Amino acid sequence: MTGVVCTPLYAEWVALRGKLTTPPVRTGRSRGSPLGGPLLVAGVAGALVDGIAPGDLVVATEVWSAGNEGGDGRRATASAVSGAVGAAVAGAVAGAVVSRAAVLVAGELRRRGFTVHLGPVVTAGRVVDSAGERAALAARGAVAVDTESALLAGDDGQTVVVRAVVDNPAHPLRGLGMPRRGVRALRELRRTADVINAWSAATGERELLLAGPRSFCAGVERAIGTVEQALRRFGAPVYVRRQIVHNRHVVSDLERRGAVFVEEAGEVPEGGLLVLAAHGVAPAVRTQAAERHLRVIDATCPLVAKVHQEVRRYADRGSTVVLIGHADHEEVIGTTGEAPDHVLVVSNPAEAETIHVPDPGNVAYAMQTTLAVDEAAETVDVLRRRFPALDGPRKDDICYATTNRQQAVRTIAAESELVIVLGSQNSSNSRRLAEVAEAAGTPAILIDDAGELPLDRLAGVTRIGITAGASAPPALVDNLISCLSGLGPVTVTESGTGTEDVRFALPKEVTQP
Repeated sequence: MTGVVCTPLYAEWVALRGKLTTPPVRTGRSRGSPLGGPLLVAGVAGALVDGIAPGDLVVATEVWSAGNEGGDGRRATASAVSGAVGAAVAGAVAGAVVSRAAVLVAGELRRRGFTVHLGPVVTAGRVVDSAGERAALAARGAVAVDTESALLAGDDGQTVVVRAVVDNPAHPLRGLGMPRRGVRALRELRRTADVINAWSAATGERELLLAGPRSFCAGVERAIGTVEQALRRFGAPVYVRRQIVHNRHVVSDLERRGAVFVEEAGEVPEGGLLVLAAHGVAPAVRTQAAERHLRVIDATCPLVAKVHQEVRRYADRGSTVVLIGHADHEEVIGTTGEAPDHVLVVSNPAEAETIHVPDPGNVAYAMQTTLAVDEAAETVDVLRRRFPALDGPRKDDICYATTNRQQAVRTIAAESELVIVLGSQNSSNSRRLAEVAEAAGTPAILIDDAGELPLDRLAGVTRIGITAGASAPPALVDNLISCLSGLGPVTVTESGTGTEDVRFALPKEVTQP
């Protein structure tokens, strides 16, 4: 199945002629792709709102007809979408012909340097050039108007609409400079050809294998819940030292609710409320907070706190503590701060081979909780060989959630052509998931969300494994499934039977009167 590109107007067809791997077609106002399957409508449009300049691109998240108050029989309903994909998009679908792959195409365009706006596009039966009519359409939520998209879009969510803007409220359609703006818009449309080709190559039927377990772990849920409960109980602002968990979507959501993220406790006004992030902090941070008379709520993951206790115990008896982890990670920085004169950090077996300690007979080890299980075990083996008296925790410090997610991604990697890991680049556990998939022999990519997924990674790929780091919201997985379904039919299979029933209580500061 290859996507079809439709250019309704002759000038639009000319703009893309000779630039596409599959020539564009001109079609009458017939619904859906003339060949069936994914359809991309490419052309020009008028912007309805300020902030969208001539020459910018609009990618439609949904389309509707102007004469039906944003909805009629041409628009899909939530009941037209079923299964895992329906659960992901039903809230946004009601009453709209939705473009599920819009986020993928918009993200690709942005990476190629285009200025792109996402939003609803309304189709009128004629050219709409009066300011009043355009303002009325904008009031319904549309960002651009054209004369064809809603008449061509199918109800399967597999239509993408890409429009280059000719005019906007500040530069009316019949105003001075319109021919120049029209030429500019068509030139921009022509420049999108490489992205349109990438979209076409990425279309097709796929099987999606979902790793289980995936997404939030108990420690992350506790940390996020701590900030949410603090906001409810004490009101904004609630200050949080560093990112509460390493995920930009979580941080942005909490910022919208009134959380203020700071680098250090010294940035918090005296007497303010400070939440410590899940990764833990060095004692010096608590001292600084006390000096500023801050009310401190500790959202440190209990499993990280356990590692802190181990390091203190080893240091108190005079041991050199080899902390296996990444020296620049916040968890390791905080753990090292418990006994900086006693802790040496190594990140891999090679470093363990060369480390020197004052007393080889008095050495212990501890671990960052989000390491790759196999590499961490190799590092411990090296330390045991070099220091036979090595002491360590009764159970390795790598947390249950990290272990479970790595086992799950290893399973789906064996059956996939590509593994997609959802998580932020500064998330250690998410990065390890991509590394585990690669070590299993399957290409992997770590992305924050569907908008970061390069279309060229999907070309020819029919079986995709999907997982998410312990700090990535489950909704990101649902959204990715929805976006991929916009490129063609998908079959979603849950892989793995791992279940997690661990729960951590919130700190008493936010639960007790």
